Amino acid sequence: MKHTTAILFAVVLGLVSSASMASTFRCGSQLVSTGEHSFQVLRKCGEPINRAHIGYKLDTNSYGHTHELRVEEWIYGPKGGMYYYLRFEGGYLSNISSSR
Repeated sequence: MKHTTAILFAVVLGLVSSASMASTFRCGSQLVSTGEHSFQVLRKCGEPINRAHIGYKLDTNSYGHTHELRVEEWIYGPKGGMYYYLRFEGGYLSNISSSR
């Protein structure tokens, strides 16, 4: 029973670590996190190798008003064989993903 609990704990810890890694991106000595404004990311990381306008996303605020948010994807890399994809919604970093 103790062995099974230890394995389960290790798996959960690994999933939590992966999730937290996906919400940050290192640019040299700088670190950017989801929620940062695009100008902050640009200041810390420099110009990406590509910027793509994906489209628009509808968002409803706390008052019930719906408005469109511009959606962009910036690509950085290759860095250690990895490409990093930063998605911005309404000018704020919403998602970080990577691929080889």
